[in-house]
Formats: sequence, structure tokens, C-alpha cells
Amino acid sequence: MPTTNYTSPSYTASYRILLDESATTLSQVVNAIADTGASIKGMDVVGQEEERIKVDVTADTSDSEHRRKISEVLAALPGVELRTVADQTFLLHIDGKIEMRPKFPIRNRDDLSRVYTPGVARVCQALYDEPRKAYGLTMKSNSVAVLTDGTAVLGMGDIGPTAALPVMEGKAVLFKQFGNVDAWPVVVDTKDTEEIIRIAKAIAPAYGGINLEDISAPRCFEIERRLKAELDIPVFHDDQHGTAVVCLAALTNALKLVDKKIEDVRIVVSGVGAAGSAIIKLLQAQGARDIVGYGRTGALTADEITPDMNADRRWLAENTNPRRVSGSLKDGLRDADVFIGVSQGNILEPEDLAVMADRAIVFAMANPTPEVDPVAATRYAEIVATGRSDFPNQINNVLAFPGLFRGILDAKVSEITTELLRVAAVAIANAIPEDKLRPTYIIPGVFDQRVPREVANAVREAARTLPHIETVDQESARPLDEDEAKQWPDLSEVDQH
Repeated sequence: MPTTNYTSPSYTASYRILLDESATTLSQVVNAIADTGASIKGMDVVGQEEERIKVDVTADTSDSEHRRKISEVLAALPGVELRTVADQTFLLHIDGKIEMRPKFPIRNRDDLSRVYTPGVARVCQALYDEPRKAYGLTMKSNSVAVLTDGTAVLGMGDIGPTAALPVMEGKAVLFKQFGNVDAWPVVVDTKDTEEIIRIAKAIAPAYGGINLEDISAPRCFEIERRLKAELDIPVFHDDQHGTAVVCLAALTNALKLVDKKIEDVRIVVSGVGAAGSAIIKLLQAQGARDIVGYGRTGALTADEITPDMNADRRWLAENTNPRRVSGSLKDGLRDADVFIGVSQGNILEPEDLAVMADRAIVFAMANPTPEVDPVAATRYAEIVATGRSDFPNQINNVLAFPGLFRGILDAKVSEITTELLRVAAVAIANAIPEDKLRPTYIIPGVFDQRVPREVANAVREAARTLPHIETVDQESARPLDEDEAKQWPDLSEVDQH
């Protein structure tokens, strides 16, 4: 099946050339680059050498091969000397994307004695006496570990912990930028489920929550399940639940536009791994009744359960597909109101959508290539969404996890329940007033600053009002006030060596 190449900011390149305008004009240079299909973003004359001008041309390309093709085109032009090619994405990652900075400057000996020895011993003793006070007196109150083994990195698969580190750094940046949550990459060089669980439990004292990231299924289910049961801090698998939250938010608004109710529609989900499973369960929590999940071998159905089927897939087979639909994904699209894809690119032709119900909704969320060409899909579906930033209606997890963790850290929530996820999804959906909804605007933009704030507020309120949401004991977790602090033992003379 042919693929469509789209230029992307992730492949932005800057070309520095020396140009002899008597041989080739600047406009000819621009046209030559544009003829390759690149999207030119900027052109700057930055200097002169002898009779030639020094020019920086910046363009979005579709991939590394496209970037190299432009280099060849420029080098072949008369009067053009290609000096350097800078990949803007790699430049952004030089020496990593995050750093640690102190919250308070250490200006003198007094500051040093309070921040470190000997004064810090007083705080250590206070935490030894009452460990819950770590929420008020350490980074624990605002810190999340982003934990991965690098086995399921988006669009790349099992690339290992070192290669996954740039993704975890990026996640940490988003936590801070959108939720003011301090997040720390923790990449582990093991695929052993039990060892990953042990590592997570061992580092848990320093963190207020753990965000599991890019761990392959079905191991990710067991890791999350065990950690939720054995830790007293919230554990969140973003590939599952972050995707599900934003998907539900987008679907909530899409259904408003097509005048359908979630309990009445037929929903087809392509991909029943981590994301697909979580989406199905959260849609059910919101009232969806008719969902059919499709794996590589076709529809999941209770009629075709096998002895070797893992527990999570068995649950889906037993608790979805009430009409006992069987067969291929293309067959299952007939009369479906909603298609949700979290599988792989280009598994459908646009024409395959023609059999769907009137006013169909298509979420083709595979990245970087959607399950079906999103532009062509608009001929058959009223609303189309993807996981990409260069199309309308981007279903992006960044709309969920920063505000969600901001809220659960503030509320000292010890477990993230399905109800908290549902509340977060509704908050995201409600960020767009109904009279502003459009087929190309069913989900807020990722830079909409209202979203993390509204999600955090909704989560905090749910934690306060819903009796089944467990929270840390607020009295023991709060920092001591000034009068209480005066009663602490003075350990300043203790030998800290």
C-alpha cells in the first residue's frame, strides 16, 4: 500500500551555503529546494565572503533521505557551495534536554549549613520519626519517576534503555512545562518483569508517583498491576491510560457533533495491546456497550477463546463484542459508527471506510503513519483525528498526564482509579464549549494552558468528594508549621561523618 510523505518539524534541517548570485539567484535556490517537496520555513542572509553571500535556508523535510536529497540538489547548483547541514532535532538534544537546578541559591556558610550538613540532620531525624512528612519536606511532593525498559518505544519498538532515554527526557520536559511537575527519567537495563518491579519499589521512597513508559505488552499489564497493589504511591502507565483519557475526551466531543450517544454507537478498535485495552475499558466506564476489538488475527470474541490466550486479552474477549462479530477488521467496519486505531500504519484504504454508518468518526492514531490516510478519510467520515501534530484533532497524551499528575500530587492520591481517569477525560472535553466545537476542532490544542489547570482541578475535586479515592493521610503528610519546627531536636552538633 503506498504511503504519503508529509514534511515534519521533526525533520527540520538548516543548510548554510555560499552563493555566487551571478551564477544562481537566491530565488532559484529556493525553487530548487521547494521542488523536492520540502516546506521552506526561513531564509537568512547571515554574511558575506569575498563576492559571495552566506545564506542559511531552513526547511521541513519528510525524512533523513529527503534531507540528504536537498544537500545533493544544492551541491549541484552552479555557484553554490554547501558549507554545513544542521539537523534541528539533533541540535535540540545536545547534552540532553533536562537539568537539575537548586530552588534556592547557596550564598554563604549559613545557607550551606541549612541545606546540607549539619542542619539537614534535623530534617532527616524528623522524617525518621514521621516518614509521611517526606511529602512536605522533600522533593517527593512534586516528583515523578518516568520508568522504562525501552521495549515499546512509539514507532520504533524494542530499542533498549539507552536509545529510549531521549524519549524519557522529552516526557520530563512536558511534565514540567505543562504541569510544573518535576519528572526524572529512570531507564533500566533489564526486561525481567520481577526485576523491574523490584527496581520500582526500591526507588519509590523518593517519588510521589511513577509513570511507566514504553514497556511492551503484556508485561506492562503485570508490572502496573503489581506496583499498584504493592506501592502506596500512584502508578500510571501513560501508553495505556494517557491515550485512553485523551481518546475518550475527543470521542465525547465528536459524538456531540454527530448527535449520537456513546451507549448507542458501534465502536471498532484496531489494536488490543496496552493502549487499545485501556481505551476499551475507559469507554465502557463512560457507558459504551458495543465495542469490538481487533488484533492481528481478527475480532476478539468469547466464541474463540484459546487456552494459551493471556489473561488481559481473554478479559477483552469475554467483556466486549456483544454481537459476537467475527472476521477481519475490514468486515467489522460495516455499519460501525466509530473507528479507533492504535495499531499500525496504512492497514486500511480510505475506500474501506465507505461501509461505515452515516456521520462516521475515525480516529487513526498510529504514529508516525496513521492506519488510513487522514486527508482521504475525510471523504467518508465526518470527523477524523490522528496522533500527528500536522493534522487537525491531534490526540496527544500531553493533554492528560501533566494535569492528571498535578492533581493527584496536590491531592496526595495514592492510587489512580478508573473514575479519576474518566473525570480527567471529561475535563479535557469540557475545555471546548459546545458552541465552539467543529469537525476539525474536537480536542484542545496541546498548548492550551487551560487544559492542565482544568484537569488538575477536576482530579483534586474528585479526590476530595469521592469516598473510594484513597489519599495519603493529610495530617501526617503536611510540613510542620513554625511552632512545631521549634520542637524538633537540635541535631546541629551531631557528627555527620
